[in-house]
Amino acid sequence: MKNTGILTFIIALMVLSCSRPTFKAKWTTETAPDVFTARFETSKGNFDVEIHRAWSPKAADRFYQLVRHHFYDNMLFYRVVPNFVVQFGNSDTATFKHWEKYKVPDEEVIKSNLKGTMSFARDGKETRGNDLFINLQDNVRLDTIMYNGVRGFPVFGVVTKGMDVVESIYSGYGDETMSKLDTLYLNRAHFLKTFPKLDSIKKAFILTTE
Repeated sequence: MKNTGILTFIIALMVLSCSRPTFKAKWTTETAPDVFTARFETSKGNFDVEIHRAWSPKAADRFYQLVRHHFYDNMLFYRVVPNFVVQFGNSDTATFKHWEKYKVPDEEVIKSNLKGTMSFARDGKETRGNDLFINLQDNVRLDTIMYNGVRGFPVFGVVTKGMDVVESIYSGYGDETMSKLDTLYLNRAHFLKTFPKLDSIKKAFILTTE
């Protein structure tokens, strides 16, 4: 019985490791189509985002790479501020540390941060590449705001279907979650005990390309 238990444990570990694709540096060289649509299946329903590479080519490329390789599957909408933004990203430090080695160059803002548009959050020079936000209203000040030496947040996509879903994502915690964000990366289960009503992404995938 003891040997059987050990064997079962080993098999379980093998299955788990096979379910997680091994990061490959070549993923970061993939180029996005000029226009494509990504679908997010969430705990509140589905929404689609149309990506325009011309608006921010490097951001579109990175988003395309991340979605193709399941980066946002099973992730939380960890910051939802009413009349401002819905924000989300990957909280698996082992996963996003692979990606962050390959920097996304900064780009100028071409498309304004209007309601329904999507941009990468960033914390300084060449820090785009993980966390995203969708504007819940026209946030044009984000086009030109100076933040840690970088001007503005370049839009690269817009919600074309399911904006009502985006607007229904739980927003009761507002910015309160940000003071405990480290917990999300260290212990997601504990973070969810503190903020149990947070909505989540089931999976994100490329729906169409042009």
